[in-house]
Amino acid sequence: MTDPEPAVLAPGAVTLGQWRDIYRGSGFRLPDDCEPVIAESAAAVGRILSRGEPVYGINTGFGKLASTRVDDADLARLQRNIVLSHAAGTGDDTPRAVVRLMMALKLASFGHGASGVRVDVARLIEAMAERGLVPVVPAQGSVGASGDLAPLAHMAATLIGEGEIDTPSGRLPAREALEAAGLKPLELGPKEGLALLNGTQFSTAFALAGLFEAEILFRSALVTGALSTEAAKGSDAPFDRRIHELRRHAGQIDTADALRALMDGSAIRASHLRGDDRVQDPYCLRCQPQVMGAALDVLRQAGRMLETEANGVSDNPLIFAATDEALSGGNFHAEPVAFAADMIAMAVCEIGSIAERRIAMLVDPALSRLPAFLTPRPGLNSGFMIPQVTAAALISENKQRAYPAVVDSIPTSANQEDHVSMAAHGARRLLAMCDNATAVIAIELLAAVQGCDFHAPLRSSQALESVRGILRTQVPALDDDRHLYPDMQKAIGLVRSGAIVAAAGIALPSPC
Repeated sequence: MTDPEPAVLAPGAVTLGQWRDIYRGSGFRLPDDCEPVIAESAAAVGRILSRGEPVYGINTGFGKLASTRVDDADLARLQRNIVLSHAAGTGDDTPRAVVRLMMALKLASFGHGASGVRVDVARLIEAMAERGLVPVVPAQGSVGASGDLAPLAHMAATLIGEGEIDTPSGRLPAREALEAAGLKPLELGPKEGLALLNGTQFSTAFALAGLFEAEILFRSALVTGALSTEAAKGSDAPFDRRIHELRRHAGQIDTADALRALMDGSAIRASHLRGDDRVQDPYCLRCQPQVMGAALDVLRQAGRMLETEANGVSDNPLIFAATDEALSGGNFHAEPVAFAADMIAMAVCEIGSIAERRIAMLVDPALSRLPAFLTPRPGLNSGFMIPQVTAAALISENKQRAYPAVVDSIPTSANQEDHVSMAAHGARRLLAMCDNATAVIAIELLAAVQGCDFHAPLRSSQALESVRGILRTQVPALDDDRHLYPDMQKAIGLVRSGAIVAAAGIALPSPC
Protein backbone atom coordinates (compact mmCIF):
# COMPACT_ATOMS: atom_id res chain seq x y z
CA MET A 1 0.00 0.00 0.00
CA THR A 2 1.51 3.33 -1.07
CA ASP A 3 1.61 6.35 1.21
CA PRO A 4 -0.91 9.08 0.40
CA GLU A 5 0.26 12.08 -1.55
CA PRO A 6 1.54 14.87 0.72
CA ALA A 7 -0.76 17.81 1.32
CA VAL A 8 0.09 20.71 -0.97
CA LEU A 9 0.18 23.92 1.07
CA ALA A 10 -1.16 26.35 -1.50
CA PRO A 11 -0.75 29.77 0.20
CA GLY A 12 -4.06 31.03 1.51
CA ALA A 13 -6.01 27.99 0.31
CA VAL A 14 -5.22 25.09 2.65
CA THR A 15 -8.42 23.48 3.95
CA LEU A 16 -9.18 22.29 7.46
CA GLY A 17 -9.33 18.81 5.98
CA GLN A 18 -5.73 19.12 4.81
CA TRP A 19 -4.60 20.40 8.20
CA ARG A 20 -6.45 17.45 9.76
CA ASP A 21 -4.61 15.05 7.43
CA ILE A 22 -1.27 16.55 8.44
CA TYR A 23 -2.18 16.22 12.13
CA ARG A 24 -3.02 12.56 11.50
CA GLY A 25 0.35 11.97 9.82
CA SER A 26 0.14 13.07 6.18
CA GLY A 27 3.18 14.57 4.52
CA PHE A 28 3.19 18.17 3.29
CA ARG A 29 5.03 20.44 0.89
CA LEU A 30 4.81 23.84 -0.77
CA PRO A 31 3.73 24.04 -4.41
CA ASP A 32 6.62 24.59 -6.80
CA ASP A 33 5.36 28.01 -7.87
CA CYS A 34 6.08 29.37 -4.38
CA GLU A 35 9.83 29.20 -4.93
CA PRO A 36 10.23 32.38 -7.04
CA VAL A 37 7.90 34.29 -4.70
CA ILE A 38 9.94 33.30 -1.66
CA ALA A 39 13.21 34.08 -3.46
CA GLU A 40 11.98 37.54 -4.45
CA SER A 41 11.06 38.24 -0.84
CA ALA A 42 14.60 37.39 0.28
CA ALA A 43 16.03 39.55 -2.49
CA ALA A 44 13.87 42.43 -1.30
CA VAL A 45 15.49 42.18 2.14
CA GLY A 46 18.88 42.68 0.47
CA ARG A 47 17.62 45.72 -1.41
CA ILE A 48 16.11 47.22 1.75
CA LEU A 49 19.37 46.72 3.65
CA SER A 50 21.34 48.40 0.86
CA ARG A 51 19.58 51.67 1.63
CA GLY A 52 21.27 51.75 5.05
CA GLU A 53 18.09 52.50 6.96
CA PRO A 54 17.24 50.89 10.31
CA VAL A 55 14.72 48.08 9.86
CA TYR A 56 13.29 46.30 12.89
CA GLY A 57 14.67 42.83 13.43
CA ILE A 58 16.91 42.96 10.37
CA ASN A 59 19.55 45.42 11.50
CA THR A 60 18.19 46.34 14.95
CA GLY A 61 17.68 44.58 18.25
CA PHE A 62 14.38 42.99 19.23
CA GLY A 63 11.48 43.96 21.47
CA LYS A 64 12.53 46.72 23.85
CA LEU A 65 15.91 46.78 22.07
CA ALA A 66 14.35 47.76 18.73
CA SER A 67 16.07 51.14 18.74
CA THR A 68 19.54 49.57 19.06
CA ARG A 69 21.28 49.51 15.66
CA VAL A 70 23.35 46.44 14.75
CA ASP A 71 26.44 46.69 12.49
CA ASP A 72 26.22 45.10 9.06
CA ALA A 73 29.05 42.72 9.97
CA ASP A 74 26.93 41.26 12.77
CA LEU A 75 23.66 40.69 10.92
CA ALA A 76 24.07 36.92 10.55
CA ARG A 77 25.13 36.63 14.17
CA LEU A 78 22.07 38.70 15.18
CA GLN A 79 19.75 36.15 13.62
CA ARG A 80 21.52 33.22 15.24
CA ASN A 81 21.50 34.98 18.60
CA ILE A 82 17.76 35.60 18.55
CA VAL A 83 17.11 31.91 17.97
CA LEU A 84 19.44 30.76 20.75
CA SER A 85 18.40 33.40 23.27
CA HIS A 86 14.69 32.84 22.70
CA ALA A 87 14.87 29.04 22.94
CA ALA A 88 14.03 29.33 26.63
CA GLY A 89 10.93 27.19 26.98
CA THR A 90 10.23 24.63 29.67
CA GLY A 91 7.80 21.88 30.57
CA ASP A 92 6.72 18.72 28.82
CA ASP A 93 7.52 18.10 25.19
CA THR A 94 4.93 19.25 22.67
CA PRO A 95 3.30 16.19 21.07
CA ARG A 96 4.99 15.13 17.85
CA ALA A 97 1.78 15.54 15.82
CA VAL A 98 1.42 19.13 17.02
CA VAL A 99 5.03 19.99 16.17
CA ARG A 100 4.50 18.62 12.65
CA LEU A 101 1.51 20.95 12.36
CA MET A 102 3.73 23.82 13.54
CA MET A 103 6.24 23.02 10.81
CA ALA A 104 3.53 22.87 8.14
CA LEU A 105 1.95 26.12 9.34
CA LYS A 106 5.29 27.93 9.27
CA LEU A 107 6.02 26.54 5.81
CA ALA A 108 2.62 27.71 4.52
CA SER A 109 3.27 31.15 5.95
CA PHE A 110 6.62 31.39 4.15
CA GLY A 111 4.88 30.42 0.91
CA HIS A 112 3.24 33.85 0.75
CA GLY A 113 6.63 35.47 0.14
CA ALA A 114 6.19 38.07 2.87
CA SER A 115 8.76 36.88 5.40
CA GLY A 116 12.06 37.61 3.64
CA VAL A 117 13.52 34.12 4.03
CA ARG A 118 15.47 32.24 1.39
CA VAL A 119 14.09 29.20 -0.38
CA ASP A 120 16.69 27.10 1.50
CA VAL A 121 14.84 27.72 4.78
CA ALA A 122 11.56 26.43 3.41
CA ARG A 123 13.20 23.46 1.71
CA LEU A 124 14.95 22.37 4.93
CA ILE A 125 11.62 22.32 6.81
CA GLU A 126 10.16 20.22 4.00
CA ALA A 127 13.12 17.86 4.00
CA MET A 128 13.02 17.38 7.77
CA ALA A 129 9.33 16.54 7.68
CA GLU A 130 9.83 14.14 4.78
CA ARG A 131 12.52 12.26 6.72
CA GLY A 132 10.52 12.10 9.94
CA LEU A 133 12.71 14.64 11.76
CA VAL A 134 10.56 16.50 14.27
CA PRO A 135 12.04 19.16 16.58
CA VAL A 136 11.73 18.66 20.33
CA VAL A 137 9.75 21.67 21.57
CA PRO A 138 9.06 22.36 25.27
CA ALA A 139 5.38 23.25 25.59
CA GLN A 140 5.56 26.13 28.07
CA GLY A 141 6.88 29.64 27.55
CA SER A 142 4.57 31.48 25.16
CA VAL A 143 2.16 34.26 26.11
CA GLY A 144 0.69 34.35 22.62
CA ALA A 145 2.03 37.66 21.40
CA SER A 146 5.18 38.80 19.67
CA GLY A 147 4.58 35.37 18.28
CA ASP A 148 4.98 32.07 20.09
CA LEU A 149 8.58 33.05 20.57
CA ALA A 150 10.04 30.38 22.86
CA PRO A 151 8.37 27.34 21.25
CA LEU A 152 9.13 28.53 17.73
CA ALA A 153 12.72 29.29 18.77
CA HIS A 154 13.15 25.66 19.84
CA MET A 155 11.84 24.56 16.46
CA ALA A 156 14.08 27.06 14.66
CA ALA A 157 17.13 26.03 16.69
CA THR A 158 17.10 22.57 15.14
CA LEU A 159 17.39 24.12 11.67
CA ILE A 160 20.75 25.61 12.69
CA GLY A 161 21.94 22.41 14.36
CA GLU A 162 21.05 23.25 17.95
CA GLY A 163 18.64 21.55 20.34
CA GLU A 164 17.22 18.08 19.82
CA ILE A 165 15.25 16.27 17.13
CA ASP A 166 12.90 13.32 17.46
CA THR A 167 13.89 10.93 14.67
CA PRO A 168 12.63 7.50 13.55
CA SER A 169 15.67 6.12 15.42
CA GLY A 170 15.04 8.06 18.62
CA ARG A 171 15.95 11.46 20.02
CA LEU A 172 19.26 12.88 18.84
CA PRO A 173 21.17 16.16 19.05
CA ALA A 174 19.94 18.28 16.15
CA ARG A 175 23.23 18.48 14.24
CA GLU A 176 23.72 14.72 14.49
CA ALA A 177 20.14 14.04 13.36
CA LEU A 178 20.45 16.35 10.36
CA GLU A 179 23.76 14.87 9.26
CA ALA A 180 22.44 11.31 9.61
CA ALA A 181 19.58 12.28 7.30
CA GLY A 182 21.92 13.84 4.74
CA LEU A 183 20.94 17.42 5.63
CA LYS A 184 23.04 20.44 6.56
CA PRO A 185 22.22 23.01 9.24
CA LEU A 186 21.40 26.50 8.01
CA GLU A 187 23.50 29.62 8.32
CA LEU A 188 20.75 32.16 8.86
CA GLY A 189 20.62 35.28 6.73
CA PRO A 190 19.13 38.68 7.57
CA LYS A 191 15.55 38.49 8.87
CA GLU A 192 15.46 34.67 8.84
CA GLY A 193 15.80 34.03 12.56
CA LEU A 194 13.08 36.54 13.35
CA ALA A 195 10.84 35.13 10.62
CA LEU A 196 11.14 31.65 12.11
CA LEU A 197 10.29 32.92 15.61
CA ASN A 198 7.56 35.43 14.87
CA GLY A 199 4.14 33.93 14.32
CA THR A 200 1.26 32.10 15.94
CA GLN A 201 2.08 28.62 14.62
CA PHE A 202 2.51 26.98 18.05
CA SER A 203 -0.82 28.25 19.40
CA THR A 204 -2.58 27.60 16.10
CA ALA A 205 -1.23 24.04 15.88
CA PHE A 206 -2.46 23.20 19.38
CA ALA A 207 -5.84 24.84 18.69
CA LEU A 208 -6.25 22.90 15.44
CA ALA A 209 -5.32 19.67 17.22
CA GLY A 210 -7.98 20.43 19.83
CA LEU A 211 -10.54 21.10 17.11
CA PHE A 212 -9.79 17.82 15.35
CA GLU A 213 -10.09 15.84 18.59
CA ALA A 214 -13.29 17.72 19.45
CA GLU A 215 -14.69 16.67 16.07
CA ILE A 216 -14.47 12.98 17.00
CA LEU A 217 -15.73 13.76 20.50
CA PHE A 218 -18.79 15.65 19.25
CA ARG A 219 -19.88 12.99 16.79
CA SER A 220 -19.30 10.18 19.31
CA ALA A 221 -21.40 12.06 21.87
CA LEU A 222 -24.30 12.18 19.40
CA VAL A 223 -24.16 8.38 19.18
CA THR A 224 -23.94 7.82 22.94
CA GLY A 225 -26.63 10.44 23.54
CA ALA A 226 -28.99 8.56 21.25
CA LEU A 227 -28.10 5.30 23.02
CA SER A 228 -28.82 6.86 26.41
CA THR A 229 -32.19 8.07 25.13
CA GLU A 230 -32.97 4.50 24.13
CA ALA A 231 -31.73 3.06 27.43
CA ALA A 232 -33.97 5.44 29.38
CA LYS A 233 -36.85 4.85 26.94
CA GLY A 234 -36.81 8.53 26.18
CA SER A 235 -38.83 10.23 23.47
CA ASP A 236 -37.60 11.25 20.05
CA ALA A 237 -40.40 13.82 19.73
CA PRO A 238 -38.08 16.64 20.94
CA PHE A 239 -35.92 15.90 17.88
CA ASP A 240 -38.76 16.72 15.44
CA ARG A 241 -37.26 18.99 12.77
CA ARG A 242 -40.20 21.39 12.93
CA ILE A 243 -39.25 22.41 16.46
CA HIS A 244 -35.72 23.33 15.48
CA GLU A 245 -36.52 25.07 12.24
CA LEU A 246 -38.55 27.56 14.24
CA ARG A 247 -35.45 28.50 16.23
CA ARG A 248 -33.27 28.58 13.07
CA HIS A 249 -29.86 27.67 14.51
CA ALA A 250 -28.08 25.48 11.96
CA GLY A 251 -26.21 23.39 14.52
CA GLN A 252 -29.40 22.68 16.43
CA ILE A 253 -31.21 21.58 13.27
CA ASP A 254 -28.30 19.37 12.20
CA THR A 255 -28.05 17.78 15.64
CA ALA A 256 -31.76 16.99 15.81
CA ASP A 257 -31.62 15.46 12.34
CA ALA A 258 -28.71 13.26 13.42
CA LEU A 259 -30.40 12.06 16.60
CA ARG A 260 -33.57 11.17 14.67
CA ALA A 261 -31.54 9.28 12.09
CA LEU A 262 -29.65 7.37 14.78
CA MET A 263 -32.91 6.24 16.42
CA ASP A 264 -34.86 5.59 13.23
CA GLY A 265 -36.54 2.17 13.21
CA SER A 266 -35.99 1.45 16.90
CA ALA A 267 -38.27 -1.20 18.42
CA ILE A 268 -37.38 0.14 21.87
CA ARG A 269 -38.79 3.54 20.88
CA ALA A 270 -41.86 1.96 19.29
CA SER A 271 -42.60 0.07 22.52
CA HIS A 272 -43.51 3.21 24.45
CA LEU A 273 -44.95 5.51 21.81
CA ARG A 274 -48.31 5.25 23.57
CA GLY A 275 -49.29 4.82 27.18
CA ASP A 276 -46.12 6.35 28.61
CA ASP A 277 -47.06 8.39 31.70
CA ARG A 278 -43.92 10.53 31.40
CA VAL A 279 -44.80 13.79 29.67
CA GLN A 280 -41.30 15.16 29.25
CA ASP A 281 -37.78 13.76 29.54
CA PRO A 282 -35.01 15.35 31.62
CA TYR A 283 -33.09 18.12 29.90
CA CYS A 284 -30.04 15.89 29.34
CA LEU A 285 -32.16 13.92 26.86
CA ARG A 286 -34.72 16.42 25.65
CA CYS A 287 -32.37 19.37 25.12
CA GLN A 288 -29.60 17.53 23.28
CA PRO A 289 -30.26 19.42 20.02
CA GLN A 290 -30.12 22.77 21.81
CA VAL A 291 -26.96 22.05 23.83
CA MET A 292 -25.04 19.97 21.31
CA GLY A 293 -26.24 22.15 18.44
CA ALA A 294 -24.89 25.26 20.14
CA ALA A 295 -21.58 23.47 20.70
CA LEU A 296 -21.53 22.52 17.02
CA ASP A 297 -22.09 26.12 15.94
CA VAL A 298 -19.31 27.31 18.25
CA LEU A 299 -16.89 24.66 17.00
CA ARG A 300 -17.68 25.56 13.41
CA GLN A 301 -17.03 29.23 14.11
CA ALA A 302 -13.75 28.36 15.82
CA GLY A 303 -12.85 26.23 12.80
CA ARG A 304 -13.44 29.15 10.44
CA MET A 305 -11.25 31.41 12.57
CA LEU A 306 -8.45 28.86 12.72
CA GLU A 307 -8.64 28.12 9.00
CA THR A 308 -8.23 31.83 8.31
CA GLU A 309 -5.32 32.08 10.75
CA ALA A 310 -3.60 29.01 9.35
CA ASN A 311 -3.77 30.46 5.84
CA GLY A 312 -2.42 33.87 6.77
CA VAL A 313 0.93 35.42 7.65
CA SER A 314 1.63 36.28 11.29
CA ASP A 315 5.23 37.41 10.85
CA ASN A 316 6.68 40.83 11.67
CA PRO A 317 7.97 42.90 10.00
CA LEU A 318 6.38 41.92 6.72
CA ILE A 319 8.29 42.24 3.48
CA PHE A 320 6.51 43.69 0.45
CA ALA A 321 8.82 42.89 -2.42
CA ALA A 322 6.90 44.90 -5.02
CA THR A 323 7.78 48.12 -3.24
CA ASP A 324 10.84 47.01 -1.27
CA GLU A 325 9.17 47.87 2.02
CA ALA A 326 9.45 46.25 5.45
CA LEU A 327 6.34 47.17 7.43
CA SER A 328 6.14 46.59 11.17
CA GLY A 329 2.76 45.65 12.54
CA GLY A 330 1.16 43.25 15.00
CA ASN A 331 0.06 40.18 13.05
CA PHE A 332 1.97 38.08 15.59
CA HIS A 333 -0.69 38.88 18.21
CA ALA A 334 -2.65 35.64 18.62
CA GLU A 335 -5.93 37.14 19.84
CA PRO A 336 -8.01 35.37 17.14
CA VAL A 337 -6.44 32.03 18.09
CA ALA A 338 -7.05 32.69 21.77
CA PHE A 339 -10.74 33.39 21.19
CA ALA A 340 -11.04 30.27 19.02
CA ALA A 341 -9.31 28.12 21.64
CA ASP A 342 -11.60 29.44 24.37
CA MET A 343 -14.63 28.64 22.22
CA ILE A 344 -13.40 25.08 21.68
CA ALA A 345 -12.71 24.66 25.39
CA MET A 346 -16.21 25.73 26.35
CA ALA A 347 -17.79 23.50 23.72
CA VAL A 348 -15.74 20.48 24.84
CA CYS A 349 -16.70 21.18 28.44
CA GLU A 350 -20.42 21.29 27.60
CA ILE A 351 -20.34 18.18 25.41
CA GLY A 352 -18.91 16.25 28.33
CA SER A 353 -21.08 17.96 30.91
CA ILE A 354 -24.42 16.98 29.40
CA ALA A 355 -23.09 13.46 28.77
CA GLU A 356 -22.21 13.11 32.45
CA ARG A 357 -25.76 14.15 33.34
CA ARG A 358 -27.06 11.36 31.10
CA ILE A 359 -24.84 8.85 32.91
CA ALA A 360 -26.14 10.12 36.26
CA MET A 361 -29.71 9.79 34.98
CA LEU A 362 -29.15 6.22 33.80
CA VAL A 363 -27.77 4.98 37.14
CA ASP A 364 -30.65 6.58 39.08
CA PRO A 365 -33.68 4.25 39.07
CA ALA A 366 -36.00 7.11 39.98
CA LEU A 367 -35.22 8.76 36.63
CA SER A 368 -34.31 5.92 34.29
CA ARG A 369 -36.64 3.20 35.63
CA LEU A 370 -33.70 0.86 35.22
CA PRO A 371 -32.09 -1.21 38.01
CA ALA A 372 -30.03 0.92 40.40
CA PHE A 373 -26.56 1.58 39.00
CA LEU A 374 -27.40 -0.62 36.02
CA THR A 375 -26.65 -3.88 37.79
CA PRO A 376 -29.09 -6.82 37.94
CA ARG A 377 -28.30 -7.33 41.64
CA PRO A 378 -27.79 -3.91 43.29
CA GLY A 379 -26.45 -4.05 46.81
CA LEU A 380 -24.31 -7.12 46.29
CA ASN A 381 -22.96 -5.29 43.22
CA SER A 382 -22.18 -1.60 42.81
CA GLY A 383 -22.39 -1.70 39.01
CA PHE A 384 -21.81 1.68 37.43
CA MET A 385 -21.75 3.63 40.70
CA ILE A 386 -18.11 4.66 40.55
CA PRO A 387 -17.75 5.13 36.79
CA GLN A 388 -20.34 7.89 37.19
CA VAL A 389 -18.20 9.39 39.96
CA THR A 390 -15.19 9.24 37.66
CA ALA A 391 -17.18 11.02 34.95
CA ALA A 392 -18.19 13.71 37.44
CA ALA A 393 -14.55 14.18 38.47
CA LEU A 394 -13.42 14.57 34.86
CA ILE A 395 -16.16 17.06 34.06
CA SER A 396 -15.36 19.18 37.09
CA GLU A 397 -11.71 19.21 36.01
CA ASN A 398 -12.78 20.38 32.56
CA LYS A 399 -14.94 23.11 34.06
CA GLN A 400 -11.92 24.44 35.91
CA ARG A 401 -9.88 24.37 32.68
CA ALA A 402 -12.59 26.01 30.58
CA TYR A 403 -12.18 29.48 32.11
CA PRO A 404 -11.36 31.84 29.21
CA ALA A 405 -7.64 32.35 28.75
CA VAL A 406 -7.97 35.33 26.43
CA VAL A 407 -9.20 37.63 29.20
CA ASP A 408 -5.81 37.36 30.92
CA SER A 409 -2.77 39.43 30.02
CA ILE A 410 0.63 40.20 31.51
CA PRO A 411 3.19 42.75 30.27
CA THR A 412 6.49 41.41 28.91
CA SER A 413 9.73 42.74 27.40
CA ALA A 414 10.02 45.69 29.79
CA ASN A 415 6.43 46.77 28.98
CA GLN A 416 7.10 47.07 25.26
CA GLU A 417 4.79 44.09 24.78
CA ASP A 418 2.12 45.27 27.19
CA HIS A 419 -0.94 43.28 26.10
CA VAL A 420 -0.75 39.61 25.20
CA SER A 421 -3.34 37.02 24.17
CA MET A 422 -2.49 33.93 26.23
CA ALA A 423 -3.45 31.91 23.15
CA ALA A 424 -0.85 29.25 23.96
CA HIS A 425 -2.41 28.67 27.38
CA GLY A 426 -5.87 28.50 25.84
CA ALA A 427 -4.81 26.08 23.10
CA ARG A 428 -2.50 23.80 25.09
CA ARG A 429 -5.26 22.70 27.50
CA LEU A 430 -7.53 21.45 24.71
CA LEU A 431 -6.02 18.00 24.17
CA ALA A 432 -6.20 17.20 27.88
CA MET A 433 -9.78 18.46 28.01
CA CYS A 434 -10.69 16.28 25.02
CA ASP A 435 -9.07 13.30 26.73
CA ASN A 436 -11.25 13.90 29.80
CA ALA A 437 -14.42 14.30 27.78
CA THR A 438 -13.56 11.24 25.67
CA ALA A 439 -13.40 9.16 28.83
CA VAL A 440 -16.80 10.50 29.88
CA ILE A 441 -18.31 9.57 26.50
CA ALA A 442 -16.74 6.12 26.83
CA ILE A 443 -18.37 5.67 30.25
CA GLU A 444 -21.69 6.76 28.74
CA LEU A 445 -21.22 4.21 25.97
CA LEU A 446 -20.77 1.44 28.54
CA ALA A 447 -23.69 2.61 30.65
CA ALA A 448 -26.10 3.21 27.75
CA VAL A 449 -25.41 -0.17 26.16
CA GLN A 450 -25.85 -1.83 29.55
CA GLY A 451 -29.16 0.02 29.94
CA CYS A 452 -30.34 -1.13 26.53
CA ASP A 453 -29.50 -4.72 27.52
CA PHE A 454 -32.31 -4.60 30.08
CA HIS A 455 -34.86 -4.03 27.28
CA ALA A 456 -34.13 -7.36 25.55
CA PRO A 457 -35.56 -8.83 23.42
CA LEU A 458 -36.42 -5.33 22.15
CA ARG A 459 -33.75 -3.90 19.92
CA SER A 460 -32.78 -0.39 18.98
CA SER A 461 -32.23 0.96 15.48
CA GLN A 462 -29.87 -0.69 13.06
CA ALA A 463 -27.35 2.12 13.56
CA LEU A 464 -27.35 1.86 17.35
CA GLU A 465 -27.40 -1.93 17.35
CA SER A 466 -24.23 -1.83 15.24
CA VAL A 467 -22.63 0.36 17.90
CA ARG A 468 -23.78 -1.97 20.66
CA GLY A 469 -22.35 -4.87 18.71
CA ILE A 470 -18.89 -3.36 18.33
CA LEU A 471 -18.73 -2.64 22.07
CA ARG A 472 -19.94 -6.11 23.00
CA THR A 473 -17.20 -7.71 20.90
CA GLN A 474 -14.74 -6.21 23.39
CA VAL A 475 -16.72 -5.68 26.60
CA PRO A 476 -19.32 -8.19 27.84
CA ALA A 477 -22.41 -7.15 29.78
CA LEU A 478 -21.78 -6.36 33.44
CA ASP A 479 -23.73 -9.06 35.27
CA ASP A 480 -21.55 -9.06 38.40
CA ASP A 481 -18.92 -6.60 39.53
CA ARG A 482 -15.51 -7.03 37.96
CA HIS A 483 -12.37 -4.98 37.39
CA LEU A 484 -13.84 -2.08 35.38
CA TYR A 485 -10.66 -0.29 34.36
CA PRO A 486 -9.94 -2.62 31.39
CA ASP A 487 -13.54 -2.21 30.18
CA MET A 488 -13.21 1.56 30.35
CA GLN A 489 -9.91 1.56 28.48
CA LYS A 490 -11.41 -0.51 25.66
CA ALA A 491 -14.38 1.83 25.43
CA ILE A 492 -12.10 4.87 25.43
CA GLY A 493 -10.16 3.32 22.55
CA LEU A 494 -13.36 2.81 20.55
CA VAL A 495 -14.42 6.43 21.07
CA ARG A 496 -11.00 7.97 20.42
CA SER A 497 -10.49 6.00 17.21
CA GLY A 498 -13.86 7.06 15.80
CA ALA A 499 -14.94 3.40 15.70
CA ILE A 500 -18.37 3.97 17.21
CA VAL A 501 -19.11 6.75 14.73
CA ALA A 502 -18.05 4.47 11.90
CA ALA A 503 -20.14 1.63 13.28
CA ALA A 504 -23.27 3.79 13.29
CA GLY A 505 -22.89 4.15 9.54
CA ILE A 506 -24.72 7.49 9.40
CA ALA A 507 -23.37 10.79 8.11
CA LEU A 508 -23.19 12.81 11.30
CA PRO A 509 -22.63 16.59 11.35
CA SER A 510 -19.08 17.77 11.80
CA PRO A 511 -17.55 21.01 13.05
CA CYS A 512 -14.81 20.98 10.43
